[in-house]
Amino acid sequence: MTKSVKYFWRIFFLGLGIGVLVLLLISWGVFGKLPSLSELENPSILSASEVLAADGRLMGKYYITDRTNVPYSEISPNVINALIATEDERFYRHSGIDGKSLARAVFFFGREGGASTITQQLAKNMLGQGSRNTLARIIEKLKEMIVAIKLERNFTKEEILALYLNTVEYSDHVYGIRNASRTFFQKDASRLDVTEAAVLIGMLKATGTYNPRTNPKLALDRRNTVIDQMVRNNYLSLADAAKIKLEPIKLDYEKMTSNTNLAPYFIDVLRNDIRQWCKDHKNPKTGEPYNMYKDGLKIYTTIDPRMQLYAEMAVARHMPNLQKVFNTQKNIKDGSVWKTKDGKAVLERAIKTSDRWKSLSDDGMKDADIRKSFDVKVPMKVFAWNDQREKDTVMTPLDSIKYHKQMLQASFILTDPLTGEVKAWVGGINFKTYKYDHVNYNTKRQVGSTFKPLLYTLAIMNGYTPETPVSVDPVDMGGKIISDKKYEGTRPLNYCLAASINPAAANLINAIGVNRTVDFAHQCGISSNIPPYPSIALGSADISLYEMVEAYSMFPGGGMNTKPFYISRIEDRNGNVLQTYTTSHKEVINENDAYIMTRMMQGVVDFGTGRSLRSTYGINSQIAGKTGTTNNNADGWFIGFTPQLLGGAWVGADDPILRISNNYIGQGAQMAMPIWAYFFQEVYKDKTLGVDPNARFVQPESFRNEMMYDWADSAESDTPMLEGESQPGDANDYVEVPVSDGREKITTESQLNDEEKKILEEAKKNSTNKIKDQPDHDTGGKKKGLFRKIFGGKKKN
Repeated sequence: MTKSVKYFWRIFFLGLGIGVLVLLLISWGVFGKLPSLSELENPSILSASEVLAADGRLMGKYYITDRTNVPYSEISPNVINALIATEDERFYRHSGIDGKSLARAVFFFGREGGASTITQQLAKNMLGQGSRNTLARIIEKLKEMIVAIKLERNFTKEEILALYLNTVEYSDHVYGIRNASRTFFQKDASRLDVTEAAVLIGMLKATGTYNPRTNPKLALDRRNTVIDQMVRNNYLSLADAAKIKLEPIKLDYEKMTSNTNLAPYFIDVLRNDIRQWCKDHKNPKTGEPYNMYKDGLKIYTTIDPRMQLYAEMAVARHMPNLQKVFNTQKNIKDGSVWKTKDGKAVLERAIKTSDRWKSLSDDGMKDADIRKSFDVKVPMKVFAWNDQREKDTVMTPLDSIKYHKQMLQASFILTDPLTGEVKAWVGGINFKTYKYDHVNYNTKRQVGSTFKPLLYTLAIMNGYTPETPVSVDPVDMGGKIISDKKYEGTRPLNYCLAASINPAAANLINAIGVNRTVDFAHQCGISSNIPPYPSIALGSADISLYEMVEAYSMFPGGGMNTKPFYISRIEDRNGNVLQTYTTSHKEVINENDAYIMTRMMQGVVDFGTGRSLRSTYGINSQIAGKTGTTNNNADGWFIGFTPQLLGGAWVGADDPILRISNNYIGQGAQMAMPIWAYFFQEVYKDKTLGVDPNARFVQPESFRNEMMYDWADSAESDTPMLEGESQPGDANDYVEVPVSDGREKITTESQLNDEEKKILEEAKKNSTNKIKDQPDHDTGGKKKGLFRKIFGGKKKN
C-alpha cells in the first residue's frame, strides 16, 4: 500500500470519526438542547392564546409571535400543492433529508438551490436557528437533519405539512397559515383558491421582498413562479395556469393589532389573570407551567360584543362634550393649573418618566440638555376626539404632556347582578393613547357619595326605617364641620339618601360606628383598605369601580353579594376544558332589607340627585342607583341598576389636581351618569339583547301581606333639591354639559363582525330614538309626597 493511499484512509477515518463525534455531541446537547421525543410528539411551537367573547367571537390574542394552529384537514389542498411544488418536490419520497438535493447543494455550493426539505425547515423553526456564522450554521444544519429524521419517525407527512404551515412566517410578521389567510384575504385557510395560495407560499422565499401589500409587482412575479412550479409538478394544467397568471393579486387586507381588539382595556387586564393562572397550573404534556404565549389556550369570557360596543359608544357620546366644557375652565385655558406647586410636581414626574427622557438619557445626553429639548416644538400625533382619535400637530413635548394630562378619563363596567357575569368593560377613553385601565381592582379613587348606600344599609339592618328622622344639622367630623345650608333639623332617612345630604351621613356614622361600617363594607366585597375615620361616610376611601359594583350587587340580588367574573372557561389548543368558572354568591343582608334599599335608591333616580335620567335622558324603566362626587369635584360617579343589569361609571382626570371647578358640572350626575344613560338608551333599543324595559324589582313575599310604609302626608317641599337648584324637576337648571341626541357619528375601538352588524341593523330598524315601549314613570305630581311615590301608600286588604 502506497504512502498516499495510507494518508487517504487516515484522513477518511479521521474525518469519519470527527463526523460521528460531532453528531454524538449534537445528540447529547453539547451545541444546544435538542427537542426530546415527548416534545416532538407534543411540539411546543409558539401558538397564540385566544380570548373569545360570550358568543364565541374572537376578541384578541396573547402572543410573542402571533400564531394560531389549524389541522391539516382545514388547510386548502391548493396551499399544500403550492408548498410541495415550490419548496420540496420529493417531499413524499424522502424521510426528512433529500439526498439528491443535498448532493446538488454540496457540489454547486448552493448556487443551484438549497437542500433543506420542508421537514428540515420545520426543524429549523422549532429550534429557532439561523446563524450568519458559517461554522455555527454548519452545526445548525446537522442539528436540523437530526431533528428532521426524528420528526419523520414520529409524525405523518400530513402532520408535518400542517406543523410547517402553522409555524412559518409570512409577510408583515404574520405567523401561521390561518392568520396569513385572514390577514391578506379575509378567508379561512380552507377556502383559499389557487392564486391566493400561490401568493402566500410565494412570499415564504423572502417575506419582505414578496409582500403583496408593499411590493405588488415582485409579489405578482413570485406568485407566477409558484404557478409554474405547480404546472411542472402536475398540480395545475398549463391552460389554467395561463389564465391565472393574467389575473392581478386581489388583496382584502386587514391585520389585527392589540389596539383593534374587542374591549382592548379588558383584554389587557385579563392578561395578568391568565399569566397568574398559567403559573398556578402545569401542562401535563410538558410538566411545566402553561405558557400563555405559546400554548394556544382558548379563554372564553362573558363579554357581550354588542353591549361592549354600546358601552364604548356611551363614553364616546359623553366625553367629548364634557371635555369641551372642561377646556373652557379658566385654570385649564390659561395653563395656571400647571403653575401651582402640585402642578409643577406632576409635570416634573411626567418628564422624568417619559420615553423621550429615557431615550435621550440612554444616548448620553446631559439632564440640562434633555430638559431643553422639551421646550422645542416638533411634529407629532396627539389624541383628539375625532374619527381617527388622533391629529397631526406641532407642539413642544412639554405642551404635549400638559395636553394629554388635561384629557378627562372615563370608565364603565356592566354586570349581570344575579350571575356576576361581566358584560362590558371600558377602562378609558382610548387604549391606543391611554393604556391605564380605570375599572380594575388596582385602580382606586375616592368614591364620594356612592359609599352612602352601604352606610344606609347598615342603618336599615340596625332598626332604622326609611321614615326614621335623621339630623341634617352641622356636625363635627374630626375637627371639620360638615354642613349643608339648605337643610336644618331632621329629614327622613329616605329623603337624606335621595338628596345625598352630607350632614345626615356624618350623623349616621357617628351613631352606627366607624368600625362597624368598615367591617360591613368588607363583607360587601370591598377588600381595599378603608381607613377607620368618620369621613368614609362621605366617600373619602379609595376604592375601585370593580369593587363598588360588586358591593352594589346585593341590592338587585335580594341580599346576595355576587362576585363579578369574566372568564367562563379555559381550554387547551385541542379544546380540552382546563378550568371552568361559575357564579359565586354569599348572603350579606336579607331580602327585605335589600328591597327597602332598592326602593330608597329608586328615589335617587326618580326625585333625587339622579333624576335627570328621567327628565333629560328619557329613561323610564325601573332604576335604582346613587351618584357620587368627591372633594373639589375630582371624581364623578354613578352606579345604577335595573332588575336585570348593574352598571357603574366613573369620570375624572388621572391626576386629581385636574378637576372641574363648576359645582354643577362637577357632580356625578353631570360627569358620570350620562355614560350610564347613553348605554341604557342603546340597550333598550336593541330588542335582540332581551333587556326588558318593563322589568320590575321583585317584591319579597313577606312584604305582600304587610302594611307598606305611608308617607302620603309628605309635602311637595320635601322633594330633594340639588345644590344650586332653583326648582325641583327642572333639568335645564343643572344639566349644563351638552346632551348627545345620538345623531353624531360615533367611532369606537371595538368593532362588530358581519353577523353582529346584521343583528344590530335589524335592531335599529325595530326601534326609534324615543324608547316608546318603556313604562311611563311618575316623576312628579303635586298631590303625592316623595315617599308615597317611592314606596306607595297603605296596602288595601
